[in-house]
Amino acid sequence: MGIRTNILLRVYIAFGLILIFAGAVVIQLCRVQFVQGSKWKAMSKAMTTEYQNVEAARGNIFADDGSLLATSVPEYELHMDMLAGGIADDKVFYEKVDSLAASLSHFFGDRTPREYSRMLRDARRDSDRYQLIRRKVTYQELKQIRTFPIFNMGKYKGGLIAIEQNKRVLPFRDLAQRTIGYENDNATNAAGKPVAVGLEGAYADYINGENGKRLMQRIAGGVWMPVNGGQEEIAPKDGADIISTIDVNLQDVAQAALKKEMITSQADHGCVVLMEVATGEIKAIANFTRTKNGDYEERMNYAISEAAEPGSTFKLASYMTLLEQHKIDTSTKINVEGGKLHVIPGNEKYTVTDAELGENYVISAKKAFEESSNVAAAKFVYDHFKDDPSDFTDALYSYHLNDRLDLQIPGEGRPLIKTPKSKSWSKLTLPQMAYGYEEKLTPLQMLCFYNAVANDGKMIAPIFVKEIRRLNNTVERFQARTINDKICSDRTLGLVRGMLEGVVQEGTGKTYIKNPLYTVAGKTGTAQIANGKHGYGETKKHQASFCGYFPADHPKYSMIVVVNDPKGEYLAAKIAGPVFRAIADRVYASDLEINQSTPIRFVGNTQMPKTKAGNRKAIQEVYSKLNIKPLYASNAASVDTTGGVAFEETEYKRGTVPSVMGMGLSDAVYVLGNAGYKVVARGSGAVVKQSVTGGSIIPKGAKITIELE
Repeated sequence: MGIRTNILLRVYIAFGLILIFAGAVVIQLCRVQFVQGSKWKAMSKAMTTEYQNVEAARGNIFADDGSLLATSVPEYELHMDMLAGGIADDKVFYEKVDSLAASLSHFFGDRTPREYSRMLRDARRDSDRYQLIRRKVTYQELKQIRTFPIFNMGKYKGGLIAIEQNKRVLPFRDLAQRTIGYENDNATNAAGKPVAVGLEGAYADYINGENGKRLMQRIAGGVWMPVNGGQEEIAPKDGADIISTIDVNLQDVAQAALKKEMITSQADHGCVVLMEVATGEIKAIANFTRTKNGDYEERMNYAISEAAEPGSTFKLASYMTLLEQHKIDTSTKINVEGGKLHVIPGNEKYTVTDAELGENYVISAKKAFEESSNVAAAKFVYDHFKDDPSDFTDALYSYHLNDRLDLQIPGEGRPLIKTPKSKSWSKLTLPQMAYGYEEKLTPLQMLCFYNAVANDGKMIAPIFVKEIRRLNNTVERFQARTINDKICSDRTLGLVRGMLEGVVQEGTGKTYIKNPLYTVAGKTGTAQIANGKHGYGETKKHQASFCGYFPADHPKYSMIVVVNDPKGEYLAAKIAGPVFRAIADRVYASDLEINQSTPIRFVGNTQMPKTKAGNRKAIQEVYSKLNIKPLYASNAASVDTTGGVAFEETEYKRGTVPSVMGMGLSDAVYVLGNAGYKVVARGSGAVVKQSVTGGSIIPKGAKITIELE
């Protein structure tokens, strides 16, 4: 064989071997891919591990007094590793499995011991390392379950795997539920997380905390099992706490009063908001919607989101503008035409009517406001601004009624204040705006305007959250944002305050809102609302509202009540008025700061030694030991105390609240109890405050709070 032939033979052999090897590789690839593909895929899935998020415990939401409004409690999902170290020996497992089954059956009561035993034995036979035992187990239940046979062998030996999950709970259930908010599992954001509403959504970045990491392994059935017995590789960081402005007691009162009226009037929906005048803190907010079964639930935050025509409550802005620009005075006379007027000459289709004025004709501007005359408001505004309507609308814009409040809670409705440049402006717009039509405001936006009158003209945006804390350390504090330092002059402010008080003292609010113990200032508002395709036609629907503040002489709280589509009676004073009165009465009775008389202050060294009033003999004994001569008189201020200290007997008129100022707890409870009142005491020592001033007349059985120091 020649050299050339030998070389070619070797090349052919080498090339052939390469082809055979390549063919073998291709055949094996096809075998792995198509013949054994399912086997290797299953093995790959079984061996897949990855880090998955461990949800952090969400922060708490507190009321202003520290009461829990929303919190996260741990819930556990229990699994069992059938190949755990402590039960690797079949003898150990089968000796105790029936005892474990009996314990689980007795504890949960959902299966018989035999069914539990069969489940555990089947899982053992299948070498299941993540057998589900139970979902939604509380921490207290988990502690008991860890004492069961097998599980009591220890965290890793007994095979018990507890996966912690967080459940959001509201300790007060439906109290301020819509404002507190919740996560909507049916809607997700861009990150795939549930969308939250209310405070839960607005402060999600603080509340949610930071997720941890846990190493998980995919096992048969696509189930993910923790690699290290449920232990996190990176621990989650719990969320921060939110301190809200809500007062749980006032919130309860507001919800009860509103719901009672909603049921009575069978209204479609309604809301109430109670706000602290100086701080802008929302103390109570309730919203109810009539359900298909006739019950009422909080499904929408109407106070924040529903922008609608406010009706006569808007007359405050109209009269403020007229007074501020010196167009009228409170004594200016006007002919209200008996409560019916074609305000625009030649336009017979547009008639302004009054609901309650009757046969009155010529009245003052103050009287027209108190009696809520639509005719007067329309005539005043139309007559003085028809030549230049922008003077009127510019004033409304200067009050910032056209601006959103930029609330801490999302979903605020957009206000609408028309101008002559608006496409929908017509000859009818100006007179209709005067008494609350052709503009839109949410109840909270209207309340802020009234609150500005109570707050010496300073308009502030309300707040729902006053502080954020992490580990009990303050992260951020919030204060109300100033919208307008002064909405009008002091002169105008004084005039409109008097008119608002007149509504309750002599006007539409007299019967249902006036209280002899404290003064209220406000305005009723009855508005006809559009009824879908029927518009303002024959099928009429109304909105009844009252917005005001109290006590009128030193305002501390402002409040608005709105009831939408009441059936039958619809006048605001009769529908919204009783709700306002019920809430205001309870607030006045429980707030120790707004109903105290001015304390007597003595000059010089003439003040009586501090004693607990009530036990006369004990006080006399103390005086004698101190060589102090007691002087007996009914009025200490009129006694010459240079030779002694005035000593006063405690007396009270039957049927009135006794004064227990200065008494000890036992004496105060005895005196108030004998007078027929329930007593709530705070502190110790002598009484320094009582929620209802001595001499007041309130029904027996009412609650009186006393503070002792």
